Formats: sequence, C-alpha cells, structure tokens
Amino acid sequence: MIKSWLFPSLLLISHAPVLFANTAPSEHKIMEEVFTTSVLTRYSATKSDTPIMETARSVSVITAEQFIERGALTLDDTLNYTAGVVGDTFGYSTRGDFPRIRGLRVPEYLDNIQVLFGFYNNARTEIYTLEQVEVLKGPASVLYGEGSPGGIVNAISKRAGRDNLERELVVSGGSHDRMEVATDMGFDLSGDGNLTARLVALYRESNTQIDHIEDDSLVLAPSITFENDRTLLTALVNYTDRESDTAHQFSPLSVTGCASSSVSVSNPAMCAGASGQEVDAYFYAGDPHFNRYDTESTSVTLFGQHMINAVFSVEGSARYRDSEADYSQSWISPQGGNPSTLPNGTAIGRSWYDAPASAEQIAIDTRLRAHFNTGAIFHEVLFGVNYQKIDTDKKVAYLNYPSLAAAAQFFPMGLPSTFNVFSPAYSGSEIPPDAFFEAVGKSSESNIDTLGIYINDQIEIGNLIFNAGLRYDEVENDNGTSQQNDYATTYSVGALYRTSIGLNPYISYAESFDPVIGTDAYTNKQFDPQEGKQTEIGLKYQPQGTQTYVTLAFFDIEQTNLPDPLAFPGSPAQQKGTAKIKGIEIEGQTVIGDFHLQANYTLLDTEDPTGQNVEYVPEKQASAWLTWVPSSDRLSRLRIGTGVRYAGKNESNGNAYLFPNPLAPSVERITTDSYTVIDGLIAYDLDAISFALNVRNLFDKEYYGTCSVGGACFAAEERTVVGTMSLNF
Repeated sequence: MIKSWLFPSLLLISHAPVLFANTAPSEHKIMEEVFTTSVLTRYSATKSDTPIMETARSVSVITAEQFIERGALTLDDTLNYTAGVVGDTFGYSTRGDFPRIRGLRVPEYLDNIQVLFGFYNNARTEIYTLEQVEVLKGPASVLYGEGSPGGIVNAISKRAGRDNLERELVVSGGSHDRMEVATDMGFDLSGDGNLTARLVALYRESNTQIDHIEDDSLVLAPSITFENDRTLLTALVNYTDRESDTAHQFSPLSVTGCASSSVSVSNPAMCAGASGQEVDAYFYAGDPHFNRYDTESTSVTLFGQHMINAVFSVEGSARYRDSEADYSQSWISPQGGNPSTLPNGTAIGRSWYDAPASAEQIAIDTRLRAHFNTGAIFHEVLFGVNYQKIDTDKKVAYLNYPSLAAAAQFFPMGLPSTFNVFSPAYSGSEIPPDAFFEAVGKSSESNIDTLGIYINDQIEIGNLIFNAGLRYDEVENDNGTSQQNDYATTYSVGALYRTSIGLNPYISYAESFDPVIGTDAYTNKQFDPQEGKQTEIGLKYQPQGTQTYVTLAFFDIEQTNLPDPLAFPGSPAQQKGTAKIKGIEIEGQTVIGDFHLQANYTLLDTEDPTGQNVEYVPEKQASAWLTWVPSSDRLSRLRIGTGVRYAGKNESNGNAYLFPNPLAPSVERITTDSYTVIDGLIAYDLDAISFALNVRNLFDKEYYGTCSVGGACFAAEERTVVGTMSLNF
C-alpha cells in the first residue's frame, strides 16, 4: 500500500469526505478516492472543496509532506517545484517572501485572509505551522478583491481537529550552525473528538550564509476546535517573534555582475573602472552595529462552519493581527548607473536607512452556501461579504552619502566612506547619530478600508461544469493628508467538461483590479486602478484507476492602466501603459514502479509597457522531483529523492531619457544567466522515529537570482545541508 506522503498532491484530485453532507445527486461528485488525507477545503484558495480536476482554473497545491521532503526552509522554497512560479525571485532572502506567478508580483494570504500589507511591517510565515501551500494562478479579484492578475499564494495553517491528534517532536540542525526544535501535538479534550486542541511550536537559533546575519525564531500557535455533524468552530492564535537582518545586501554591480561571467551588461559604462574582482556570496555590506530586521506578530483567527439545513450552510473566518518590524540597514550607495566602488574596492558612498513600521488588521469574510437542484441542473451558490481594515504606520529616515545637504548640521566635515568590499571592517564609526534619524525621520501612515460583496454559482449539467462569479468592491485609502475612494466590479466565468476517460478540457476568463494611489497632475483626478484580465484554456488528465495526473494550461494576461514610460510629466497619458503576458504551463506526476515523479515546465512570452521583457522573470522554467521508495522488505523503510530546478535567463531594464529627443529613450539592460540546481534527500523511517538528510543546491552552484539596473545583484542560496530527526508519540 502506498503511504500518504508519497504522492500527497494527488489527494486533491479525489473528493474526500467533508464536514457537511453534499445534498447533490451522488453522480455529480463520485470519483475514485485513492488517498484520503488532504483535500481542498472551503478555506482553500478557491474557497471551495471542489476537486482540482473539476475546477476550470489552474491551481497548484504543495502539501507539507512534499515541501518537507524537498528540504524547503521558507515559503519561497515551497514554491520552487511549481509551474509558472518563481519562488526566490531575488535570491536568498530573510526579510520576506517575494514569489512571482506568471511573471507578476502577487499578494500572500493565510487561510483566505491577506497576511501582508505593503512591505516590511510583518513577521514572515514559518512553514512548520502550515498544512499546505496553494497557488491560484491568474486574476482572483472575484474571490479576494484588490490584487494582482498573476494570482495569489494562500497558505493553510495547522489547526486542531479530530483528524489532527498525532504528536511529534522534530529536532533539526545543519549548515550555518542551524539548530531548531519544533513540536506539533494534538489533544482530544472531550474524549469523543468533539472538542480538540493542538499546539504547534518552534524555536530556532541559526546563522545564515551571509556574514553577521542570524535567522532566529520563536513561534507559538495553539488552537482549539469544537465540531459535530453540523457545526465546526476553531480559534487559532499565532505568536511569531523573529530576530534577523536582511540578506539582500544590494551588492554593487562593480563587484558582482561586472565581474561575473553569468551576468551581461548592455552599457559598458556601468562597469567602467571595475577591478574585475567579485565579492563572495557571504559578503556583508551593512554594519552589524546598526543593521537589524526584527519582527513580532500576534494574530487571533476564528473559523466557523454551520449547516442550517439540507440546502443552506454558513461559513466564515475573522482575524485580528498586530505586527511590527524594527528595520535598519546600511549598504553601498548606487551612483546613478556609474560604478559604486573604486577599483581597489572602496565604496564611494554609503546609504543608511531606518524604518520602524507596524501594521494592524481586522478582516472578516462570511459566506452563505447553498446546494440545490433545478430539474436536472445542480447548483452550488456562494454568496459572500468580505470586509478588511488595515492601518499601517512607518517612520523613515534615509541618508545617502555623498548627498549630505539634509545632514550638514550633523556632519559638518562630511562623512567619508572607508568601507572596502574586499576587506570589510565593521567598526560602527560611520553610523549616523540618533539625532540625525530623529531630525530627518518622516512618518507616514495609511488607513485602508475595503468592502467586497460577491456571488458565485457553480452549475453542473451532466458532465458539463459551468462557473460564473461577480463581485463589487469599495476601497478607501486615507494617508492622513488625502483620501481616495475606488470602486470596482469584476467577474469571472469558466466551463469544464468531465469525460469518462479522465480527460477534462476547460476554458475560463477572470479579471482583477488594484488601486493606484495618487492624482493625475493634468486632469486633477485620482488615478484609476490597474486592471487585469486573463483568458485560460487547458486540459486536466487523470486516467481512471491510475496515480497519474497531468495538466496543460495556455493563458493570456493583459494588465492595463500602468505608468506610460513615454508620457511627459503632467500629460494625460500617465496610465496608458500596458503589459502583456502569454504562457504555457505543464504539470504532471505519476508513479512508475518504486519511483514517484513530479515534473513541470513553463514557457512565458512577456512584454512590459516599454516593449521589453517583464523584469526578473525567466522565459523558461522547468523542474522535476523523483523519489525512490523500494518495495522490497529489506529496503522498504528507505527513501531517496532528488530534484532538479532550472530557470532561464532574466532581465532588468531601465530607460535613460536623452535630450533633445525624450521620446527615444536609451535602454539599459542587465541580463542574469540561467541556472540549474540539484537538490537531494535520503531518509529512513522506523516505527516511531524518522531520520532525514536534505541538501539544497547539492553541488554548491554559485549564481545570482537576478541583477538590477538600479546597480545591485542578489546572491542565490548556496549549498544548505539540514539533518532532521522526527519522533512520533
């Protein structure tokens, strides 16, 4: 019998039992249940427990078993084997996760509720607290309101329940003096499974691949659940405290891209005077006496479901979250496209940035669901109301030497840089005094209120599944000096035909909107929201009685109301920019004897408003993960896995407007080469104890995630080895 961790994503194809009885005729939902441990739920990215095989959209799910087997350490890492997704867009990161889906930045959600607001005011999600990570590709405004046409990332928290009573203790350690202890314990408080509790906790002390940067974390996530045949209520608390620094060093081109054979620069002037010597991947450009990125977050989330009768049920979630970040960083100042260092490695200037920030959130999403028939037609109607209030606050102080006009009273003799990238010394002597940051600090606050009302109807007529959704949103932004109101109506439609051979073709259309804060200087009217639309055509194939699943999707995205790079300042064409993205994604998984294979391929054709490729996104991506699980009795406890990740080259583009002809900009371009990385696993399972050794970037390939025309390159993750012992009790 195949163990559940071998191929957990196939669970999403079948329709396992859910809390409420389905009142529709059984023929509408019957599919082979090969596995029964993980399914899409009503708190999943689609807000539906409809199987992926019957959903006319591209949805990828990475279960905890999968991303643990692949050695993931961050949310970015969990996405590395997903079609259409770049997880570590900017290389190795400690501040947060920056995935791109179908070439675009996307919002991050946790249990259907947005979890990040802007940048650097929240604690990063610890993946040990997650059951699975989901990617809904393409516009999702009908379900979630404002957002990106690329899609969303939605993580699912571990929560108490009668099916979650296992207990484990996990101890791990490895590269960079990493030591971590975590536990996940379930408790039956009532004896009959109606009242359960769960505690997820983690403590970590770790250095990182960057000198002077730690990645320490403490997480406590208790939850309690009451459930019976008609009602489910859960309360989840999450406290996360992380102490670190930013791994993004903004290492200047003169000692990274200009000295690397894997990076090409279109304008040689950007590398003029560079010594040709390259800094190491562990190079630290900051000052350990000044730098920090410490975050703390507390959230309380409530989940509820209740079956009113055979037709109607209600469900919803609500969250209060309070977060803060203490962020200070120094780096080598960019010099407007010129080298940032002298040939001997001395930095021409330093930048100092201090930006403590906070965020407070109240969010509610309530839904009424109805299952009923009208003759031979089955309906699942979802009516929802979504409200969210987000208050953010930040105080920013910035010094960019040698631009010292604002700081003359504090530095009458100037602030010469003595920092050398080839022999860095961190004395703290160059740190600006606290009085400077107090004097030049500027506070900014933002109060965002959003209200969305949406309805969705999934209709089944025989083997035809049709889906239509409509949503109306009101978004109010108030930054203390001005107020902006945006209104948007979005819709989506899709159709899928379920065949007897397991080959399901589908087509869908979806829209998105994202407010743009500001006023057009020419019309004196507020900017319109950016808008996105996507058409997707695809096939989903699962031969009956097999453990093979293949999806093929072709999509066409258009994003409008973007800034027009050719518009004169103040002209009425500020929002005439359009980006276009087309692509093909293939995902597949199968079992062949003792081997379990998952593979995917992505091909993108992108065009930003300047006519160039969309920045930081490779045209081609591919990955595969193969696990060998011997069937012989002697080796049946052994697991060996290996994965390969490939990303094609990506570009960063910038325009230099030349006079007297500003309509003919000179394009600066930096191209970061492709890379291929190998990961590995060897594990052995005993009755109660499991041992695993994961290696990411097995051959320690040195490469950059991307380089920017702004003058910096971002180093990727070096070889990371982590050993883990898990005790089940």
